[in-house]
Amino acid sequence: MELASRHVPRLDFLKRIEWITYDWRMRQASRVQAATGTNFGFVFIGDEAIDVFSRGDLGPDFHFGLYWPRHIYGRLVQELSAQGAKAIGLDILFGELRPDHKTKLRDATVVSSDAYFTNAMAQAGNVVLGATPEVMPHPVFRAAALSMGHISTRPDADGVLRRVRAFLDHRIWHAEILKQAQLNGWDMEKAQVSSNELVFIQGTKTNRVSLTEDGLFNPYELAGRKPPGGFVRLARAYEDVRVWHLGIVLAAMELGADPSKAKVDLERGRITLLAANGATRVLPVDGEGRLLIDWTMSLNDPRLTQEAFESVIDRGLLRELGTNIPARFKGKLVIVGSTAQGNELSDRGSTPLDRGTFLTSSHWNLMNSVITNRFVRTMPLWAELMLIAVWGAAGSVFTCKLSPQRAALTAAMLAAVYISSAAAAFIFARCWVPLVMPLIALALCYAALVTYQALFEQSEKRRVREVFSRVVSPSVVEELLKAPNLALVGKRRCVTVMFADIRGFTEMTDKSHERAEQIVERESIEGAEAQKVFDGESEEVVGTVNQYLSAIADTIKKNGGTLDKYIGDCVMAFWGAPTDSDNHAVGCVQSAMEAQRAIKRLNEARRQENARRERASFERAALGQAPSRLRLLEVLSVGIGINTGTVDAGLMGSQDAQNYTIFGRDVNVASRLEKLAEGSRILIGESTFRWLTKQAPELAALCVELPPAAVRGIREAVKIYEVRWEELA
Repeated sequence: MELASRHVPRLDFLKRIEWITYDWRMRQASRVQAATGTNFGFVFIGDEAIDVFSRGDLGPDFHFGLYWPRHIYGRLVQELSAQGAKAIGLDILFGELRPDHKTKLRDATVVSSDAYFTNAMAQAGNVVLGATPEVMPHPVFRAAALSMGHISTRPDADGVLRRVRAFLDHRIWHAEILKQAQLNGWDMEKAQVSSNELVFIQGTKTNRVSLTEDGLFNPYELAGRKPPGGFVRLARAYEDVRVWHLGIVLAAMELGADPSKAKVDLERGRITLLAANGATRVLPVDGEGRLLIDWTMSLNDPRLTQEAFESVIDRGLLRELGTNIPARFKGKLVIVGSTAQGNELSDRGSTPLDRGTFLTSSHWNLMNSVITNRFVRTMPLWAELMLIAVWGAAGSVFTCKLSPQRAALTAAMLAAVYISSAAAAFIFARCWVPLVMPLIALALCYAALVTYQALFEQSEKRRVREVFSRVVSPSVVEELLKAPNLALVGKRRCVTVMFADIRGFTEMTDKSHERAEQIVERESIEGAEAQKVFDGESEEVVGTVNQYLSAIADTIKKNGGTLDKYIGDCVMAFWGAPTDSDNHAVGCVQSAMEAQRAIKRLNEARRQENARRERASFERAALGQAPSRLRLLEVLSVGIGINTGTVDAGLMGSQDAQNYTIFGRDVNVASRLEKLAEGSRILIGESTFRWLTKQAPELAALCVELPPAAVRGIREAVKIYEVRWEELA
């Protein structure tokens, strides 16, 4: 897809969908612990470091604001070197000198902060400075550091960072040229270089600087002043350098490779690094030199040796006093970067794993790929096109050979297998197999078949669906369309009906209203804020009831029942209509038992949450904080009444608003039994018990006969049985 979208720009929206599937696969892969390097270190500059130095916790010589003097980084380099760090990569920009900063050495000698930092880097000999196209390290720092590594991140069009450039080519201009460009407003991006001169554009004016054959110029002539002593020292006007990614530079140091000698072949999508031990690393890149980041190691990975910036500085101070400091970073490739938030040091962005990832982690993940030779690889264009053709052909075969239903099932199964295989290929081999275009090819063929049948074979069924969708619920419509013989105007049916009612609903509503009034009174809230409190309590009540009703409704649908209606906090459902069913009593009782078990599980979860909230409330009280508005969850029960009998079933209501339902004496009996079912009981009528005795003796064995009860609307006493559902729970 990546290659195809480059050749066909209009497929960009499909590429974005493919990116979404890529992100999903990367998240799945991150859950599987892969082999990684064990010598990675991270010194993080967090918000605590900023606070420590702003307060001067480490002493008066370490008391400064957000813009730290350079000597603090010099001390960091010294301590990491003392601990034996193999390499130090600074994900920090040092674009200018800071002559206004001084520092005092142990012998009371005062030196510039920049000089302290420079000397520390020169002595360490293993420091890699961060660079971007906009900010390059100052020449003084570049001379002292081992090398540079670019730290630029450019997310994809959807704002997610998935890949970085292996290298960036920079043109570093002489300081005098940059100075004159800034003073005179030269557009450096439009600078023209010829064999004997430089041409700079300033609005409509052209400025020319003479060059020797070797590319040297006279900086004094450009500045309009005489050289000291009359001696002219020519300087190079610019230097073209290739800056490799910081992660690649550090990984190359581990492998003993020299990135400057790498073989770059962007047309074939590869960069070859030759290590000193003969090992070869072939980096898979696209035509722009970008390679995908394998986000294997998160910030919290236990294999990453981490320590706070201020802690490392403190260890260095203790070392100066003679304290024995453990070498935590011995032999480590150490990245120094920011995890601070809410200031100019913040370095967060979106990645396939998270929308708020610290992007410093991209360095050690890239290092890990190079060292372990484990890269995310894409398929070539010809392979992508072959996959699309194969799946399109498969869809055509299904269309011609199978019925629509079997074709859909087969296509869905093959699509599931393909998705699983593509996910496995990524998780275990980091091979990015395209999903979107091959599956679209498959889906389009099936869609053509469905369209044909919808136009020429299913027009009548579509008409029926449109008509009845206006007068009955969607669930009943599906049942009606499945049934070979429908009787909707009214028919006698033998059904089993169930009423399930949530106990304590009214009391819960009253408590909720009373609780809202107490909060408003206690906190002296008025107007819109008070209304928010009442609305919040009402939302909580409705949400609670919906949880219980959903648990009941799910079991009804699972066991083939028809969900008739919700009557406040009560559910009415029946089995045996609109389509016939021989085991309607068994299905209804099983559904009731499963509903009670679901309610029991829901209550256990709510009790656990209440325990957590009570602990939190106790902790708030211990800290003297105001009581939380977060109240304890209600734990409710459901009483269920069931009865079997012959009823009238059909569409009821006016011409404009009708509902498919049932009515009759046995429906009323079920409703009355529900009123008698206190707590979490299931009560069934005598006729339901007889059906269970014939069709499900094991369920009948769970039933216990209760004394007959007189119910409203029924002359004679009704025989009642209780289903001991907890015995199988």
